[in-house]
Amino acid sequence: MKYTQKKNEIILASKSEVRKKILEENEISCRAIPSNLDEEPIKASLVKDGASPEIVSKNLAELKAIKVSMLYKDCITIGADSVIDFENKIISKPKSREEAYNILEKLNGKVHYLISSVSIATNGKMIWNYTEKAKLTMIKFNQKQIMDYLSKISDQNLYAYNVYQIEGEGRNLFSSIEGDENTIMGLPIFKIKEYLKNL
Repeated sequence: MKYTQKKNEIILASKSEVRKKILEENEISCRAIPSNLDEEPIKASLVKDGASPEIVSKNLAELKAIKVSMLYKDCITIGADSVIDFENKIISKPKSREEAYNILEKLNGKVHYLISSVSIATNGKMIWNYTEKAKLTMIKFNQKQIMDYLSKISDQNLYAYNVYQIEGEGRNLFSSIEGDENTIMGLPIFKIKEYLKNL
């Protein structure tokens, strides 16, 4: 059956099940349509030009929203992106378990920031954006404890959630978390709700 597009329908430009779940738990019904944006070259170019982690996150969220909104006219398209900021440098998602181990070893016992940006676009133009930051302090682990943690995490979660899934086993990695949990999971939902209510 052919899908009938509705005016002002909310579209999430993401394949993230977690982001979709956050929206639905907050009574925002949406349709998920991944942007399939090739993020890595864009990210590398921005970093090369001296962009901060916040700017990288904001730009990627904006590009995702705009790309999908150009295809689905008169809809409200939400794009989102999250990056780990460690000492003002971006730590990308691991592509192997060895990379995951190295990332955890780097963050071990230290403070880093999880930056989540959201952009809303319609008809190919951004109409709103917001970026929020959470501060996370990791417990000091030894080598065996890091390996034990990684053994509990599936490949799917390991490669999708920047090494840790805060709503799962990842919570046990931290001695301190300052910030909204939804932001850490990838979507600053309270600001989104506030904007949509006023729209």
